[in-house]
Amino acid sequence: MLHMTKHRGFPGRLSGTDFQFVVRRPNPKGASAITRRERFRDRRPADRRADSAFMQALWDHFGTEPFERGNLDAGRLSWLFGREVLPYDDPFDASSYEALLVIDEAATRVSFPDMFDKPEEWA
Repeated sequence: MLHMTKHRGFPGRLSGTDFQFVVRRPNPKGASAITRRERFRDRRPADRRADSAFMQALWDHFGTEPFERGNLDAGRLSWLFGREVLPYDDPFDASSYEALLVIDEAATRVSFPDMFDKPEEWA
């Protein structure tokens, strides 16, 4: 049986949408590979909101600490991969539930400045 860490307390999806943030159970064929997806300027506002909400959830849950991919959705991670979310392991196995990732805080501050512009009592 495949091991897949479930990140307790992590939101399952963007509220009110079908944008999935986590998977319920491991795929018996193995984890879907995380690949860098280009975010073009003309992406739909709903897609941008999903990216922002997912990045906020990652930041709230892990901060700058390395984290296991676990049950985080590969498709959603792929929109951030190679920019705000980086491989922690070398070599990195993009098709492993146990792969370690880390948030690049500097890149996140540039891409999602609104995440950090909250009053101190909201942080």
